[in-house]
Amino acid sequence: MHITGAHAIIYSTNPTLDRAFLRDVLEFRHVDLGDGWLIFALPPAEVAVHPSEKNAVHELYLMCDDIEALLSTLKTQGVACSAVREERWGRLVQVTLPAGGALGFYQPKHARPNAAPTNGPAARTARRPRRTAARAKSRATKRPRARSRRR
Repeated sequence: MHITGAHAIIYSTNPTLDRAFLRDVLEFRHVDLGDGWLIFALPPAEVAVHPSEKNAVHELYLMCDDIEALLSTLKTQGVACSAVREERWGRLVQVTLPAGGALGFYQPKHARPNAAPTNGPAARTARRPRRTAARAKSRATKRPRARSRRR
C-alpha cells in the first residue's frame, strides 16, 4: 500500500465563485478537468486526530508563516476575515469565501513534521530501491570497462 497524497473537498453553494477565489486570490496551481471543474494543488500537509463526541467530523486549515501578512494581502483584495484568535497551537483566522462558506488559516506555533515521508509504507516510494546481496556481489566482481584513449 502506498499513500501518494490527500484530496480535500470544500463543499459550496456556489463552487464557481469559490474556485475563482482559490485560483485568483490564493493563486493555487490547478488542472482544469472541463466544465468548470478545477482541482487545486496544495502545499505540503499534515493531519492530526483530535478527540470528539462524534466521528466523521473533519476540518481544513491552510497554514501560513505570517498570519498578519496574509490578512493584509487578503483584506486589500476585499476578502472578509475574522480577528486573529490566539491558540496554544497557533494563530487562527477564518476567511469568508465568496459563496459565504468559511476557510480557516493558521500560523502554527507547534513543531511541523517533515513533508517527505521518513518511515512506514509511504516512505518506500520515496527511497531508492535497496540493492540485493546478489546484485551487489555481481557488481563487485565485474571488471572495470577499459577506457579508450584518443590520440
